[in-house]
Formats: sequence, C-alpha cells, structure tokens
Amino acid sequence: MLHAAEAWLEAEELSDTLPSAEPHATPSAPRAAWIALALAGLIAATLLAVRVRGGPFTWDRAIMLALRVPGDPAQPVGPGWLHEAMVNITALGSGTILSCVIVAVAGLLLVQRLWLTAGLVLAATLGGSAIAGQAKYWVGRPRPELVDHLVQVTGLSFPSGHATNSAIIYLTMAGLVAQVARERAVRRYVLGLAVVLVGAIGMSRVYLGVHWPSDVLAGWSAGTGWAALWWWIAATVRARLADRSSSRA
Repeated sequence: MLHAAEAWLEAEELSDTLPSAEPHATPSAPRAAWIALALAGLIAATLLAVRVRGGPFTWDRAIMLALRVPGDPAQPVGPGWLHEAMVNITALGSGTILSCVIVAVAGLLLVQRLWLTAGLVLAATLGGSAIAGQAKYWVGRPRPELVDHLVQVTGLSFPSGHATNSAIIYLTMAGLVAQVARERAVRRYVLGLAVVLVGAIGMSRVYLGVHWPSDVLAGWSAGTGWAALWWWIAATVRARLADRSSSRA
C-alpha cells in the first residue's frame, strides 16, 4: 500500500509540484504508537470475527436487553425524543451521508491546494469502505432477533457497517486533516469531533436493536486500526518527499 502511494507520487512528480500549502512533515507524534494502534485494532477485529461464529457473547445479550423496557422488547428505554435522536444520529453513518462527507472534505482540500492530502483521503476512505463491505460476507452473521428492530435494515450483521464505515471515514479523515492543521487546538478539535461522531453512531445501532454490541466493537476496532495505518502511511510519504526535496536542493 505504501509502495503504491510512492509509485503514484513518482509518476506525477508531486515532489516538485506540491504547493507550499501542503506540508512535507507531520506534527510531532510517536509513529510506533500509531503502528501499534493499527495492529491492535485490526487484530481485535479479526479475533472478534473468529469468536462470533459461535454465537453472541453473554454481554451482547445483556446490553441489548438493558436498552429495552423489561418484558417489552419493542419499547426502548428513555424518553421519546431519545428514539428520534438515535434515528437521526445513525443516519450520519449511512452510505449517502458518508459519501457526501468524503466529497465535501476532498473538495475543500483541493480548493486549498492540499493535493496530496486530498488524494490520501480518497484512497484511504474508499479503499477501507470497499474492504469493510466484503467483511460481512466473510463472517455471515445474521442480524440479532433478541429485540425488535426500531429501523428497517437488510443484510448481515458483522461487523456493523455504520460503525465500521463511520470509523474508517471520520477517523481517517480527521487524522489526515490533522496532519495539515498548523494549530494544536484545531487538531484536537478535529480528532475529538471524529471520536464523538463514531462513538454516537455505533451506540445508536445497538440502541435501535439492529446490531449486537460486538458487531459495533469490531467496527470500531477495524476503523481505528485503519485510520492509524493511514496516519503512518501519510507521515511516511511526507517524510520521504521532504528527503527528496532536500536532496535536490
């Protein structure tokens, strides 16, 4: 994956044409920690995929039942507005909304002449979503029937597509955008907002009864690992571009 990114950069000779707006270095951060996070997230998702073939966890059932009125699996706990809020929140992880977000962010980066970052955002988000879409068929886990579904759904359950894709897209974009943000407060805000969005979307899927908690946990793990992997890829590409520029100077 890293070699493919470098080959594209060489073909386009971006090391000579990148505008000054595109930084060649990333904010100071321990790259080993990002690599470890990537491995941990992807391994955790894989282990969950192997385990859920034997059925839901005990805590899967306990959490889903705790979100329903005792004795009435069709009635969620909490005030009436919470149900509507969860339906609206879960829409933020839909394919339509996520596609619009990708286009909007990539367009903003291109307008700012951040061509490398825009390319990385498109490659990371589209590639991750394509892989996530196939993961459901590899596991083949059916939707939970323990409680009533509060929204209409189709397809298989593991991993949660909303949780996986929102983590892949929001976290990856936040990490890559943070690399070009010069102010620490902006980087923290972007990353924090992405974490809140991903967390809320995943929890909404369990609240609405359409996914086991382990489906969502696997999606969070895979998405976090993917985002960390692309942070490292982007940081490595920028560092090598900087080395090439300095050697030609």
